[in-house]
This record gives sequence, C-alpha cells and structure tokens, in this order.
Amino acid sequence: MLVLRNFYLTLHPKRDLYVMESLQWLKDLFLTTDSVAHIALLYAVVIAVGVYLGKIKFWGISLGVTFVLFAGIVAGHIGFTAPLPILTFMQDFGLILFVFMIGMQVGPGFFESFGTAGIKLNGLAATGILLNILVMFACYFIFFDTSNVTNLPMMVGTLYGAVTNTPGLGAANEALGSVFSSNAPQIASAYACAYPLGVLGIIGATILIRYICNVKLEKEEARLRALEEASANKKPYKMHLEVTNQYLEGKTLLQVHDFLNRDFVVSRIVHQGELSIPNRNTVFHMGDQMLIVCAEADQEAIMAFIGPKLDIDFEQQDQPLVSRRILITNPKINGKTLGGMHFSSVYGVNVTRLTRQGMDIFASPSLPLQVGDRIMVVGPEDAVERVANKMGNSIRRLDAPNIATIFVGIIIGIIFGSLPIAIPGMPVPMKLGIAGGPLIIAILIGRYGYKIHLVTYTTTSANMMLREIGLVLFLASVGIKAGANFFETVIEGNGLLFVLTGFLITIIPILIVGPIARIRYKFNYFTIMGMIAGTYTDPPALAYANSICSKEAPAVGYSTVYPLSMFLRIFTAQIIVLFFCG
Repeated sequence: MLVLRNFYLTLHPKRDLYVMESLQWLKDLFLTTDSVAHIALLYAVVIAVGVYLGKIKFWGISLGVTFVLFAGIVAGHIGFTAPLPILTFMQDFGLILFVFMIGMQVGPGFFESFGTAGIKLNGLAATGILLNILVMFACYFIFFDTSNVTNLPMMVGTLYGAVTNTPGLGAANEALGSVFSSNAPQIASAYACAYPLGVLGIIGATILIRYICNVKLEKEEARLRALEEASANKKPYKMHLEVTNQYLEGKTLLQVHDFLNRDFVVSRIVHQGELSIPNRNTVFHMGDQMLIVCAEADQEAIMAFIGPKLDIDFEQQDQPLVSRRILITNPKINGKTLGGMHFSSVYGVNVTRLTRQGMDIFASPSLPLQVGDRIMVVGPEDAVERVANKMGNSIRRLDAPNIATIFVGIIIGIIFGSLPIAIPGMPVPMKLGIAGGPLIIAILIGRYGYKIHLVTYTTTSANMMLREIGLVLFLASVGIKAGANFFETVIEGNGLLFVLTGFLITIIPILIVGPIARIRYKFNYFTIMGMIAGTYTDPPALAYANSICSKEAPAVGYSTVYPLSMFLRIFTAQIIVLFFCG
C-alpha cells in the first residue's frame, strides 16, 4: 500500500497539494476568529442549530429559541468563538433590539391594562415577582457561602433562568459590567442550569394549583361562557329607530347627541321618503327613520329617548349609498380623533365602527386613529372614495416597517438609559442602561408616539422578526462567552445547587400567589394560568394554558400582566445587582 501511495503522489503531486490547500482555507474559516466570514459563520451555525434543536419537545414542551444559548455554550466550550469586543457588541445590540420591540408591542396596551380587574392581576403579578426575589435571597443565605462575592451574582442568573426571563438576564449582565470593572461573573451559566426546569416548574405548579383549589375545568369553561354572554352588550350594536319624541322636533343631531350624552352614530336617515347621510347639523323631525350604531349597553337609553325600533333594513333598499372598510395608512392621520376628522360635515359620510388588531371598537368621537386601523365608512360612493384617498387605504404602505421610528426610539432610549441616578446607599449611580432605557421609551412611543407624529405601526410578523433576531443575537453571544467555563461551573462548581434553588424560586411564589388569586379574588382558573405565564413571561406556559381552554381567558390574563411584569423583571435585575452585588 505504501508503494502504491508513493507512486500516486509521484503521478499526482499537484492534486494532493490542491487538496491540502482546500483543507487549509476551510480550517482558516473555522479557526481564524478575527475574520468577518468566521464571525458570520459562527453566529449562523449557533443560531441555526439552536433554533432547530429548540423545536424538539421534551414531555410535550419545547424550549424554543432559548436553545440558542445552549448551542452557544457548546460552541464556546470547544473553542469556536470570536473576539470578545465583537461578542459584546452583538450581545448588547441584540438586547437593545429585543427589548425595544417588546416595548413597542406592549406599549399601546400598557396603561390600559390597569382596569379594575387589571389592577388586581397586576398586583398579584408584582407580588409574585417580589416573592421570586425573596426566595432567591433565602436560598442564597441558606445554601451558599456569602463570603464568596461571585455567589450572589450567580444567584441572580439562577433567578432569571428560574423565571425564564431573558431580558432580565441581559439587564443583570449589563449592570454587573458596571460593578465589576473586569472579570464579571458569567451568570449565563447559572441561567442555563435553572432554565429548563423553570419551564417545567411553571406548568407543573399551575397544574398543582388546580388540585389545591379543587378546580373543575368543565365548570371553569362554563363560567367563561356565561361571562362572554354577559359582556355581549359591550359590542357595537345596530338598530333602526323612528323619531316619536316631540322634544326632538327641530333639534339638530349635535344637540341630541350632547343632550343624551351617549356615544352613537346616525349613519342614515329617511325624511319624507328621502334617504340621506346626516351630519351634525341635520334636523330631526317627527316620523324620521334612522339607522343608529351604538354600544349595546346604550341601546335601551337611546331607544327610550328617540323612539321605537323598526322592522326594516335601510341597507337592503335600492339607494346610492355604499358601506366600505377603509385601511388607514396615511401617517398624517395618525393620532387624529374621529370627531376631529369631521367625516359627516366635511366628507358627507359616517364612520360606524373601527377595527384594531382584529377587535371591533365603537367609533367614539374621542377615539384617536392609528395607522393600521380599519374603519367602516357609510356614504355616497364618490364621498367614500374621497375618504379612502384621504386615509391612504394602501396595504403596500404597511408592508414596509417604519424603521425610522424604531431607530429614533433607540437613540432616545440609549440616552435616557445612560442618565445617572444617584441613590443613597448604592455604590454607583443607577442607570436604566441599554435594557431599561429603550424599554421605557418604546412603551411611551408605542402608546403616545402619535402625539409627536411618530408612526409606530408595524405588522405583528415584522415586530416578531426584529424581536427574534435581537433575541438570538443576544443569546448566541452570551452562550459563546459563557461556554469557555460553563462545564467547570456546572460539574465542578454549584451546578446542581443552581438547578435545585432555581426550582424553588420557580414554584414557591406560584403556589402562594395562585391560591390567593383563586380563593381571595375568585379569578377563573384559566385567567390565573395566563396571569402566571405572563408574570414569568413564559410562552410555553401560555401555550399549555391555551391547549386546555377553548376561550381567550389565558391570553387575556397573560397580556394584562405581561407589560408590567416585563418592565419589573428588567428593572429589578439592575436594582438587585447595583444594590447588593457591589
């Protein structure tokens, strides 16, 4: 064989050299850490492997994109890495993009979530977050050597793995950088230890609440159906009335509206057999027939004041009026109220209802319009067409995200997050940082951006795409950086202790808050499941709740507490590190 090999090399020396050179460039691609191609390849491999592995289900539950963290740890451990400044930049930029898009998503409903039930749910969520922190400190003092300065930061990592909150991990990481000028603890190791059992613990604890409180799922579903039927009066309601109240003779529509003090729209009126579109100056006469759209809760009062219902349908009559849904895509309309647009007096049409994010909303005059809303417009075809042109009504305008608003918000958020806030007893001035600053600004822009003519609309898919890109860049960077010492930390260090304490941090607050929500406040079990998932910002727990409930109660509970919970998770991460880890 050796003779044959030497004979082959004698005949084909160039081919062998070519093979060796080919292997060399491949080797350089994977091992030359400072090349752009290597860095791009590193992130592509880690993210792709992590995302695909994250789709694998264990006991019916998948870890999702968080598996990118574990893929990054493996890559860092085997030396597949990049220069530290590059990893740090990608980590911080990914975190900024992630938390900003979260803020944009939750901003429009952040303040509206504090209704009567919302205050109770958010109070329970805040209590759960406080209990997570208290259990963490209890575990720290019971199980760990308090003289070791790295143990408390590692417990912070365990806390955020136990509550499955990645932005909190990022905020804590950033705060640690200001406390430890060099060699900050790699708390992602503790996070990775606690995270898998955290996901299972959240779901397991919510199941345990069912047996503690003797909950029957069938009865909970029945109660939700009853509540759904009871709340039907909050939906837009359409009725045909005849004017029989003599007081209304000669009164204008505006006068009637102001006197009755109820929100309603008269979309069509028949006077002496002639059908027309009324405006604020239209005069009411005895015997007039009209089509009214109002909140169903107001229909009895309006009918009692104006007159009885008629068994007719103006929409079925042969008349030159059209009804059309118009999409608002003109940025100049953003933030203007329905009343301020003067649809009836200027355009000769009426707006009878509005759809936002798939929900029908009554067209109140004080309701601010937003890009992406769909309005139902009734009127002559040419007038409706003029309104459509004014509103934009071009789906193509919504295909491109308003990227300028995103980066303007990031600029303001970074500046805001960099402002030092001196607090007595804190070793260094507190800063909201690149996690807290952009999050708060994004919430404010998402809610009030229209007031300064910022178009904040992005499609759900665009928001999710930008958010997931930011998240995987952050997770990959953190994992690669932590990978070098991960196995020493887990196997030779306190890895099993992190798993145990993380499990306690996960389940103890749930087993306290859940029964209180059920026994004290009488919340529906499915709402409690959603509230717990939102408190822990854990999509797998929400997915499990949705799988056993046919109604929207879990999603409502989740969305009610999610904005405040996300904010508190990020904010408390920095407070804990700056106050106690300095």
